[in-house]
Amino acid sequence: MAKYGKEVFHKYDMPHTIEKKGIAYAKTIEEAKRETKVVRETDVIVIGGGPGGIAAAVSAARGGAKTILIERYGHLGGMSTGGLVNIIPNLGSIYGEQLIGGFCQELIDNLAARGAACFPEKRFWGKSEASVVDKYLKANMMHFYIRKNENEEYVVLYTAVIDPEVAKDEMNTMVTNAGADLLLHTWVTEPIMDGNTVKGVIVETKSGRQALLGKVVIDCTGDGDMLPKTGTETTDYMIPGSRIAQFGWVYWVCNVDLKKYDNFISTEPEAYKKVTQEILSMGGSPLFCRGLLDHQEGVVWIHRLIGSLNQIEPEEMTYIDVTTRKKSVRNWELLKKYMPGFEKSFIMLSAPQLGTSGGRRIIGEYYLTEKDMDTDQPFEDTIAIFADNDRGAKSLDYPRTYVPYRALVPKDTEGLLVACRAFSADHDFSEFFNLIPHCMCFGQAAGSAAAIAVQDSVAVRNVNFQKLRNELLKYGAILP
Repeated sequence: MAKYGKEVFHKYDMPHTIEKKGIAYAKTIEEAKRETKVVRETDVIVIGGGPGGIAAAVSAARGGAKTILIERYGHLGGMSTGGLVNIIPNLGSIYGEQLIGGFCQELIDNLAARGAACFPEKRFWGKSEASVVDKYLKANMMHFYIRKNENEEYVVLYTAVIDPEVAKDEMNTMVTNAGADLLLHTWVTEPIMDGNTVKGVIVETKSGRQALLGKVVIDCTGDGDMLPKTGTETTDYMIPGSRIAQFGWVYWVCNVDLKKYDNFISTEPEAYKKVTQEILSMGGSPLFCRGLLDHQEGVVWIHRLIGSLNQIEPEEMTYIDVTTRKKSVRNWELLKKYMPGFEKSFIMLSAPQLGTSGGRRIIGEYYLTEKDMDTDQPFEDTIAIFADNDRGAKSLDYPRTYVPYRALVPKDTEGLLVACRAFSADHDFSEFFNLIPHCMCFGQAAGSAAAIAVQDSVAVRNVNFQKLRNELLKYGAILP
C-alpha cells in the first residue's frame, strides 16, 4: 500500500455502508429500437470539461483539429471549480524545481493576471524561509505547501490556489479562443461503436437524445464514464482508507474575524481547548483551512472526507450529500455559537459538485505501478513529469515521476484516449498522481495527440511521438 511522509495528511475515512433500496434481483426491460439524429460531425470530441477536458480541448483545437468539448454542468473546471477543490498542488519538487508547466501554468498565469491565483514567489520554492513556511502552517495548509528536505528543514512547495468563479470564466475564454466549440448542459450517455472503434457519442439534453460523430473521442469524465460500453478493460480496485477511496465535500465560511480568533487562541489557550472539546463532543470539528486568495479576507475553507469504494453509485452519492450537508451546517452552527471570531460568519458556498477521488481506470498500453515511482529513468514516450513530494524519504530519493503516452491509450479500443484520473495505473500510483495538475498534463497530451492522429490519418496509438513531443514543448510542457 502507498506510504505517505509524515508531513502529509493521511488519516482517511474508512468506507461507509448504506442500505441499498434498489431492486435486488435481476429484472430488465426491452427498449424500443430508435433512430437518433446526428447533430454534429467533427474531428475530436472531448467528454467532460474538468481540468483534463479543458486542456484536451484547447490542445486539440490549437493543433488544428475541429474540436467540441461537452460538459454536463453549466460551467467548466470540474473539481477545481464546481468541487471547490481549488488547490493546484505539487507543481514543483521538494528541491524547488518546477516540473508541471504547459497548459496548467498557462491557466495559472492567466488567473494571476486577473488577481485570481495565489502561490509562493519562485524565490521561495524549495527554501525554508521562516515567514513563508509559517504562513502556510498557520493556514493549516502543510499538506499542500510544506515538506521536509534532506536536512530535516521545512521547505515550501510550488502550489497554487485559484478563484473558482473567475476560473470558470477564464476556462470558457481559453477554450473558445483556441477555436474549440463548447456544449454545456449536455450529458454524454454512451459511445457509438463500430466493432472495437469509438465513432462518436450519444448525448441527452433538454432537447432530447442526439448523436455526435468524431474521428477521436477523449474521455475526460474523471470516472471513465464511456469505458464500460466500449469494451475497454478496466480496474476499480481501491484500498479502504486510502486517499482515492474518499468522497470530498467542501464548503466555505465567510465573514470570520480571524484576528479575534487568533487573539483568543494566544490569550486564552485553556479556554480555546475547552471550546474545542465542547465542539468535538457535540459532533463538530474546529478544524479549517484559511482561505489563501488575496481578495477574500475572513474566508475559511472546510474540507470533509467520507470514505467510499463506490463513487459512481447514485444511492451512495445521495446519502453522502444529504448526511454530510446536515453535519456541515451543524458544524458551522457550533462554530458560530462557541468559537470567538465566528459570531457573524455564514456559509458562503458549498460545492455543487460532490468530490470524487477514485474509481475505474483503464488497463492501457502501459500500466503504471509503484515501481514506476522508484526510478530515475524517463520513458521514451514521456508526456509529463510529476513532482513526487508525498512519500517522505522516498520522495527525496526520487523527486520526479514520469508518465508515458501509452498510459492514456486503452489496450484494445480504437479511436479513444483517456485523459483524467481513469488513466492506466494501479491503486498506489493513482493515490499520488490523479490530482488536478496531473489531469491537465494528461489532457494536454491527449488533445495534442488527437490532433496529430487526425492530421496524419493514423490511429491514436500510432501517433508519431516526436511530433507529439514537439507540440507539447511548443506550448510550455516540461519534458525530459
